[in-house]
Amino acid sequence: MIQKRPLRLGVNIDHVATIRNARGGAHPDPVRAAKLAAAAGADGITAHLREDRRHISDADIAALAREIALPLNLEMAATETMLAIALHHRPHAACLVPERRQELTTEGGLDVAGAHDRLAPFVARLAQAGIRTSLFIDPDEKQVRAARTIGAPVVELHTGAYCDAAGIARTRELERLRRAAALADELGLECHAGHGLSFETVGAVAAIPTIVELNIGHFLIGEAIFGGLDSAIKRMRALMDQARSDARGEKSA
Repeated sequence: MIQKRPLRLGVNIDHVATIRNARGGAHPDPVRAAKLAAAAGADGITAHLREDRRHISDADIAALAREIALPLNLEMAATETMLAIALHHRPHAACLVPERRQELTTEGGLDVAGAHDRLAPFVARLAQAGIRTSLFIDPDEKQVRAARTIGAPVVELHTGAYCDAAGIARTRELERLRRAAALADELGLECHAGHGLSFETVGAVAAIPTIVELNIGHFLIGEAIFGGLDSAIKRMRALMDQARSDARGEKSA
């Protein structure tokens, strides 16, 4: 029997920096957004330091590491440059993601199975520094097992295909997520999920009992334009909690 597990919300503040960078100034401030997210009920802050620095900057990572009380999850490509930055700042966690310069956003998961020899040293060096490493992967059995083989304690399942699908295709993608999350749990891996989640799509993923963290960013920052970041995060948090409660068969107070 699966134990009752709290479901954490990590808020990705990348696109606060995207808006700031459009004018080249200092406003809006991603650190301020992170602090507002914490006050609204976020359990952690995620920031992706890309090679081209299209949103989050090195200075942002330094400020976040210095000024926020919540755990910082640094999303990064598996490169020596990014490894050096992670080892310098020592965030709570690092999530290794695939990265292509021309992509608008992360388009899929890491091929952990095909890149075992390249990724394993990164996982080991991050672990030696006390940084908890997760691997951003598609919900595929082969990739989950490969993540376990190279010693990563956490996987984050890419939910983009599920969010982009409709009808029976979405049902199939949700089942893929359920199976992958169950396998991760069976193998002793902590399972997270994220990418593209919205008010509409979050409930079914939040109801999967072996997922313990959702990382959500772009949608929340977009909604903040219309109703504020505080309101968007609180609504997302409520939808997540309700879905998890309903899946357990609990009655609302």
